[in-house]
Amino acid sequence: MLKINVLVVEDESIVSKDIQHSLIKLGYHVVGAAATGEKALEIASEEMPDVVLMDIMLKGEMNGIEAAEIIKRDLKIPVIFLTAYADEATLNKAKITEPYGYIIKPFKEIDLHTNIEMAIYKHEKERELIRERDFLMSMNENKDNHNDGFIFVKSNSKLVKLNTKDIFFIEALKDYVVINTADTRFTIHSTMKEIEQKMGTAEFIRVHRSFIVRLDKIVTIEFPNLHLENDKKPIPIGGSYRDDLNNRIKLI
Repeated sequence: MLKINVLVVEDESIVSKDIQHSLIKLGYHVVGAAATGEKALEIASEEMPDVVLMDIMLKGEMNGIEAAEIIKRDLKIPVIFLTAYADEATLNKAKITEPYGYIIKPFKEIDLHTNIEMAIYKHEKERELIRERDFLMSMNENKDNHNDGFIFVKSNSKLVKLNTKDIFFIEALKDYVVINTADTRFTIHSTMKEIEQKMGTAEFIRVHRSFIVRLDKIVTIEFPNLHLENDKKPIPIGGSYRDDLNNRIKLI
């Protein structure tokens, strides 16, 4: 497993070395140390660490709060504040930058470990939400631009082109939806309402609060269920969706 890269920003040399020693002992990789906000920005831009430990009160023209705001905004790197000041005024200034942690000096190694792990986890979850949001936006753009019936689906942190003709059904699972093809499942963070709007009604139909199916994949309908091509799983038909389904199929 790759080590988490940490940048230490602390203007007291002895304290900085002590923090670096603790980080190494905990299994982290220290990519650099800075004593000023300006130097912190320089190292962060060059090294792109996974997380920054930032002292709030720094020597020089730029304090830790100002440096943290730039690092988060421009470099998208999570920042954890280190401070000996726990007063309300300092806290109010710091929280505006939405830090990923706030450690009061003096602190223990467990404080470092807990805050770093939580910051990395929270940051990754936020990145996943951004990727999922971009994915949904791409679905909408593809639909609006009539891009020959394909969408892009997130899979292992990358977007995979998927022909909508290959989709059999879409199933809701709490806060997620699962797009099912003949041999693959793609799980994304969304709602059925959003997916229903993005996929459109020309090729797909919602047959249950938890299921959207592709119309041309339906092979048999025996209320209260239907079956799809090459799929043994029965799809339930909700009572409020039955009339719409009857109106959409060519019944003779």
